[in-house]
Amino acid sequence: MPTRRLGSSGPRVSAIGLGLMGMSDLYGPADEGESIATIHAALDAGITLLDTGDFYGMGHNELLLRDALRGRRREQAVISVKFGAMRDPAGGWMGPDGRPAAVKNFLAYSLRRLGTDHVDVYRPARLDPAVPIEETVGAIAEMVQAGYVRHIGLSEVGAETLRRAAAVHPITDLQIEYSLLSRGIEAEILPTARELGIAVTAYGVLSRGLLSGHWTADRALGADDFRGHSPRFAGENLQRNLALVQALRAVAEARGATVAQVAAAWVLHRGEDVVPLVGARRRDRLAESLAAADLTLTPEELADIERAVPAGAAAGERYAADQMDMLDSERA
Repeated sequence: MPTRRLGSSGPRVSAIGLGLMGMSDLYGPADEGESIATIHAALDAGITLLDTGDFYGMGHNELLLRDALRGRRREQAVISVKFGAMRDPAGGWMGPDGRPAAVKNFLAYSLRRLGTDHVDVYRPARLDPAVPIEETVGAIAEMVQAGYVRHIGLSEVGAETLRRAAAVHPITDLQIEYSLLSRGIEAEILPTARELGIAVTAYGVLSRGLLSGHWTADRALGADDFRGHSPRFAGENLQRNLALVQALRAVAEARGATVAQVAAAWVLHRGEDVVPLVGARRRDRLAESLAAADLTLTPEELADIERAVPAGAAAGERYAADQMDMLDSERA
């Protein structure tokens, strides 16, 4: 597995990371044994970057990762943790909490659930509009000084927030959605990150399954699958987006690859400072995505991919309206 550096101040990680959210939350039921086997397969394949959140399954995801890493060398994994998204007992969302005291409290619980003495990259999941980013980052910086955190990352923030945060402490990476269907960061956020020496860890590279090549219009979604409320999976939007996938499939088949491999490889080709996260919950899906690391695309093939799925062609926003309102990265 090739490696890339997380920004000018961060660690070297595998060129593809594994996002663990779907193993605990938001995509419907997952098999815990298969989830752990998938994490093991990822580690064995050379994946080092493992991304979780303390609110994924209200702590379940961190406990799952702890179990998967039992018996493994701690340095084999670069653990990235998002925090601050508050949940209620029914699984509902109550907004972000970026207060300095809350930062340290969340971290204390994460360290215990993960069974480790440090988190490699710690980041607020969303910007708390009630707390200056300088205060949130400053609190994490204190945890860096104390040895409980190695590096500071951010998630779904805009260019101005990136600059303000980086003025307080070096930021290793910005975790943000980036795919053929979500290219909004290219206008301002990505150039700013590059100016500041901040890497991008790109989630949603398969657009939550739309770009997997396995999605069908008649797929039934359970009540606990948030894609049932996602604009891109609804009605005419879904039909239009699946038409884009079919155009991409033609390009992929000409290359002897799958849709998922081409979509992930396209993100890999956006620059050495971009690390895609794949959200595989099963070993077969993981193996398919990992093959993207070996897929070298020519300029002509990249042009064919972008003709099949032009920038801005996606139908529907990437989140429902209430969730879009929480994204600092989407503010004008």
